[in-house]
Amino acid sequence: MKAAYYEKFKSPISIENLPDPVPGPDDVVIKVAATGLCRSDWHGWQGHDGDIHLPHVPGHEFAGTIEAIGSNIKKIQNRRQGYCSILWSDGHLYMHEGQEQICDNYFQPGFTAWGSFAEYVRIAYADHNLVKLPDSMEFTTAAVLGCRFITAFRGVTAQGKIKKGEWMAVHGCGGVGLSAIMIGIAVGANVIAIDIDEEKLALSKSFGAVATINSKKISNVPAAVRQIAKTGVTVSIDALGSRETCSNSILSLEKQGRHIQLGLLAGSEANPPIPMSAVIANELEIIGSHGMAAHQYPAIF
Repeated sequence: MKAAYYEKFKSPISIENLPDPVPGPDDVVIKVAATGLCRSDWHGWQGHDGDIHLPHVPGHEFAGTIEAIGSNIKKIQNRRQGYCSILWSDGHLYMHEGQEQICDNYFQPGFTAWGSFAEYVRIAYADHNLVKLPDSMEFTTAAVLGCRFITAFRGVTAQGKIKKGEWMAVHGCGGVGLSAIMIGIAVGANVIAIDIDEEKLALSKSFGAVATINSKKISNVPAAVRQIAKTGVTVSIDALGSRETCSNSILSLEKQGRHIQLGLLAGSEANPPIPMSAVIANELEIIGSHGMAAHQYPAIF
């Protein structure tokens, strides 16, 4: 197969002819029809992700049809149907809670295994990890869902628990941030979009954001948020992953508000200082959100 491939972090990525993947008994091989490009792929290429072993084929947002099926697969019959997946589990740990995205044996295409910047990609434990697409959904749409949209969906609805009429701030209007904005608006929240790019802020406004803040033009983002939502927001999301956006998100919250960390804090931005005095005094919650399990996809569809 042809695949995008690198042998060293930060080194040039080349298109190479590599061996086609072969499914084990619990695996399938997907013929990739569409794949997304994510900032997480850049983090991996930079060497920020300790799960990547070189040489490597990146790519983790994909959809396609089944090319080969392992001997133990029971749930998948029709190869012509479309499938996608984002986070993999071995199907055992946390199964009783339905939280496969935090499985101790978690693995993921493009990180712990070769990914979807290729003609074919192997999916382990496919009975647990593949998602059947609606017949009407195009492969490009399905690829866009993961990981930005599914990450935002779980972060906003399951972890953030945002409700109609509540205020929500989104810090960073990239792929996951714009997805969070759309989802918050669909739920009925009053969404404030924050970014340094006027084009992204205009796009957020077109989705239905009630207000936008250009953080490049002001010195105090939390104060600007409070000029709009007087006591602060109920849910605030760091959709970028930086020390600045993490702190701004926490300080934008109302009392007993919820900060949701969606953006990866990697490299020089890892382990940011937390304004813990505000967390304690205002009884704030700091909540992580890591993708979404395969069985939860129908709620998005």
